[in-house]
Amino acid sequence: MSHGFASTAADPLRPGRSVEMAEWSAGRPPLLPNPRGTVSDLYARHLPPPQTAVVAVFDPQNRLLASASVAQPPGSTDGWHYRNALLWSLRRVIPDDLRRRRPVRTGVLMLCREGHNGWTDLDGAWMWALRDACTLHGLRCGAYVTLTPHGWRVLGDGRGGRNPHAGATAERAAHRVTVTDIQTGRALTNGQALAVATPRGGASGTPRSIRSRSASPHTTSRLPARERARGSA
Repeated sequence: MSHGFASTAADPLRPGRSVEMAEWSAGRPPLLPNPRGTVSDLYARHLPPPQTAVVAVFDPQNRLLASASVAQPPGSTDGWHYRNALLWSLRRVIPDDLRRRRPVRTGVLMLCREGHNGWTDLDGAWMWALRDACTLHGLRCGAYVTLTPHGWRVLGDGRGGRNPHAGATAERAAHRVTVTDIQTGRALTNGQALAVATPRGGASGTPRSIRSRSASPHTTSRLPARERARGSA
């Protein structure tokens, strides 16, 4: 099974799992057909504060199927921990494609952080995390985007812009996230570690309700009341 990158085995002797910029570029991740539109859409859906990653899954027609925002695990710069956080989130917003001979859906990551918009060691760890999480979820590893006070940039192909940028939602509490309906944008509930957005009537098998367990026992994704009433009719 090919996922765009070869799977990387974890080496316990290494201080951290990371991908250098040259290695990332050599892997030739699929280009975003409309990077500005993709970044703006994900930013509007999740309003990520700094130190937050947004992972998104797109179908072969580049339509958004599901997305989740993930707070950076504290006290770690190891891609292994970031990978675990991404994989936990992916498994709760969309089924895996491991039974397919070839991956057809693509995983993309946008990291909101401080500093310049070029590659850093932190980006290397998140790149490793995205690559490995996509492999373990049956996805193609797609683009990696940084969102900083200077704007956004797709690492590896050089495309970028000034807006959106990190810091525009500084008034928002660092750990307050919102579960949203991907079609209406309506807030459904609040949590502390995960924000999910899933389409209604999307790809077959896409979950329409998610219950978060390990991130926060009080975080529950619900359908709007009119959807619940329709289902019980």
